[in-house]
Amino acid sequence: MTHPGPGAAARRWTPTTATRAVSGIAPGSTIALTGSGGGILEPDTVLKALEECFLTTGSPRDLTIVHALGIGDRVSRGTNHLAHKGMVKRVIGGHWTWSPTMIELVRNDEIEAYAWPGGAISQLLREIGARRPGLVTATGLDTFVDPRHGGGKFTPSATEDLVELLTLDGREYLRYKPFPVDVAIVRGDSIDPSDNVTCSGEAAQLDALAVAQAAKACGGRVIVQVKNLLDRPIDPRLVHIPAVLVDDVVHAPAQWQTYAGEFDPQLSGDAANAGFGATNHDPIRMLIARRAAAEVRDGDVLNVGFGVSALVVDALAEQDRLDDVTLAIEQGLIDGIPVSGDLFGAARGPKVVHSSTTQFDLFSGGMLDVSCLGMAEVDVTGAVNVSKIGGGIVGPGGFIDISQNSPRAVFCGTFTARGLDVEIVGGELVIRREGSVPKFVDRVDQVTYSGALAVREGREAVYVTERAVFVLTRDGLELAEIAPGIDIDRDILPHMGFRPIIKNPRLMDAGLFAPVAVHI
Repeated sequence: MTHPGPGAAARRWTPTTATRAVSGIAPGSTIALTGSGGGILEPDTVLKALEECFLTTGSPRDLTIVHALGIGDRVSRGTNHLAHKGMVKRVIGGHWTWSPTMIELVRNDEIEAYAWPGGAISQLLREIGARRPGLVTATGLDTFVDPRHGGGKFTPSATEDLVELLTLDGREYLRYKPFPVDVAIVRGDSIDPSDNVTCSGEAAQLDALAVAQAAKACGGRVIVQVKNLLDRPIDPRLVHIPAVLVDDVVHAPAQWQTYAGEFDPQLSGDAANAGFGATNHDPIRMLIARRAAAEVRDGDVLNVGFGVSALVVDALAEQDRLDDVTLAIEQGLIDGIPVSGDLFGAARGPKVVHSSTTQFDLFSGGMLDVSCLGMAEVDVTGAVNVSKIGGGIVGPGGFIDISQNSPRAVFCGTFTARGLDVEIVGGELVIRREGSVPKFVDRVDQVTYSGALAVREGREAVYVTERAVFVLTRDGLELAEIAPGIDIDRDILPHMGFRPIIKNPRLMDAGLFAPVAVHI
């Protein structure tokens, strides 16, 4: 589309087709994307057109794809559209789970794969957009992103050092190096006659502005997918991508707010949360969530992660404590009720919706008091791995940004995985069948959370399972609590790759084992 130039009183856009918008993308281009799993702000119409262009013409190929959060539906949408051999050369991604086809390319070393903290990616795009020399931050130190421990590389073909170690005023930092961004592909729900774009009807703003800024500062193009073509100006306070950043507008009238539905006013903050509805949570998962919730204090700003840790919100609601805490998730939402499952990243009735880039800045600045997150592996040093499971790429998403910037971190999960059968009988825990995969190992496959760094910095960490609770100390992991009915020598030590510190562990609170309440 054409513009009369910056400063014009009004701009008249001419929407183009997704096919035409992507046709000018050159081979070897670097494309930055916004989006989050479940279809949140995902420009899927444009990504599908890009896939069709490649399959039809063989171009563009050798692309570099950059995204902070996971994008896709675990089947075919999102970055799954781009997962063709030859189409993509390099991916720098925060979270990969939503794109199994891209994971397959990683497994076969058919792309250069890098996994970085989601917040660091968003913040780096903002720095590129301001033409500054990269992102300098402590986030990622002593993890697998640290160049001393791999620099975030996941495949043998990923050989370029994109992260470097710096020492400034006697303190260590990481510098995430800038790179040129040729194309930004972003999404909003509406565009007005002046080409201003809003995300006010979306479930989140994410890092759409930072993505667009990065491309524009590099002389690149910004492609915006929208659902609505307005005939009136957008409230200037609700403009999230200003017209000066917009190059191509793709009208997608069938665009849904998420993959779950066309529009839910609760997710955009246009309606208050309607309550939890009926729940039927697994009592073992709720046991873990209740014990994790005990680490949350009144007045805390709390972040919860994916999986069982998300149930901490339900546990707090069960205890009528939700009004005593402030919830903040990395997608840029504060308060409301975070949605679990495939729509993780949305919240019902949020009180604040701002960019994920801003949210990560607030996390870095000390906003969080406590985080409740998952754990795939834990070792004797208190290190946690969630980014490389079974040798395959998962990526950290916002895990590193959150856990490293929380004074208190609570890691939640079952004691073993794959096949675990356990139940609560008469207020005691009974293990019917042990899981075949131990989670407490001699050495984690990859360090996503550094217990050693946490100890040096004076941060606290607690590790909550259904049968035992551990705390991080200067001498290593200490067994602090055991569940009623559990024997340390029978049910704990044989299933650990190391011997924890054992002094005088107490019994877990009996109230944790009560039947699960039903929310209405």
